[in-house]
Amino acid sequence: MCPQSILVDFDSRLDYLYNLKRLGIKVGLEHTIELLKRCGDPQLHFKSIHIAGTNGKGSTCAIVSSILMEAGLKVGLYTSPHLIRFNERIRINGTQIDDDDIVEFVDSYQSDIDEIKSTFFETTSAMAFKYFSDKKIDVAVVETGLGGRLDSTNILSPDLTVITPISLDHREILGEDILMIGKEKGGIIKKGVPLILAPQKEKVRSLLLKLAGDSGSVVNEVDPPTQVVLTESGTEFVAKNLSFKSPMIGWHQALNNSVAIEAARLFIPGLKKETIDSGLQKVKWPGRLQQLCPETPLYYDVAHNVHGLNAILETIRKIFKQKPIGLFVMKGDKEIDMVGAALKNQFEQLFISGAPEWGLLSGSQLSKKLSDVGLKGFEVMEPFEKALDRITKIAKSANRPTLIFGSHYVAKAIFNKFGFLF
Repeated sequence: MCPQSILVDFDSRLDYLYNLKRLGIKVGLEHTIELLKRCGDPQLHFKSIHIAGTNGKGSTCAIVSSILMEAGLKVGLYTSPHLIRFNERIRINGTQIDDDDIVEFVDSYQSDIDEIKSTFFETTSAMAFKYFSDKKIDVAVVETGLGGRLDSTNILSPDLTVITPISLDHREILGEDILMIGKEKGGIIKKGVPLILAPQKEKVRSLLLKLAGDSGSVVNEVDPPTQVVLTESGTEFVAKNLSFKSPMIGWHQALNNSVAIEAARLFIPGLKKETIDSGLQKVKWPGRLQQLCPETPLYYDVAHNVHGLNAILETIRKIFKQKPIGLFVMKGDKEIDMVGAALKNQFEQLFISGAPEWGLLSGSQLSKKLSDVGLKGFEVMEPFEKALDRITKIAKSANRPTLIFGSHYVAKAIFNKFGFLF
């Protein structure tokens, strides 16, 4: 088959997958179980580390994967959403799934997917697990999509579970208060399977410890990192009396690294520190306080909920000792009341933009929502490409940090502008 034919095949199969989003988000595992059964139950054929939480779970997955790869294992990594290409969601030792493998999966199981009425995430989860099984990986590091208890990934029988910090997010699906959300996230805890637990709010911690106790799961609680030093190029920190360095920026990333180190150590007893150090340095996880210009403090971060926004804003304040300039975009289903409060008085200048064609609110829609919850003093710039050009010029002329933030969906436009290959 000629390359052009392969490309056409891939694009049509990708369109088919994206069209499954019309089925929405289904809570429950029945469809996933049935689709995996028809795929030969591939999830039973590899070890796995299952990671849930509100913030930091994707970063933690990437760090764990990098350390385990450095230890010589063949590591599958399943995360969501992607930044540029669908293929990013499914990787083995850092290499994205091939277009041909995606085409082959869709062609092999399309009739089953249609009959079962599997959703986009149910289907991509089955695809990932089938791919990992076929490629005979040593271990899969798997991020939950939404919640935990009824998430499609929760059909795994993991060797280790990890829960990163839990905060309010997706209340319309997971529950109106943090204990309800904690119970959903804690649904990945399995009988007799060790749990790595990041620091939590006390009532969430108590809930998760009870769930683990009821399941006979041994809990390894991770202490907050100490002696954290933040710079424009990375983070130094101490975990369990050992010093580490990470190219990821922020106290929250020191915590994510600490959790990942504990998970890797538990999965590989006797893991050497030099292996961990090397793994930390090789982590590739763009869109997290990613500097876009070498000589300019212009950063991009996908943070979109209050916990994530507070983390990146605190990091900027600690490094630069001044308020940043910001360009903010947002998807329509986020917690606008809490987001508006988190942004108040945090910026020297704040610009609002959007892109409905990418699934975001328009700048004018977002402006109205933010104004309705009391946020003032911002300027609307549309369309996003124009806003991106302007914020870049402002960043180069201003003597202060500048932050583009709020969504994964603008990554392609940003990376194209700044010449990042992905």
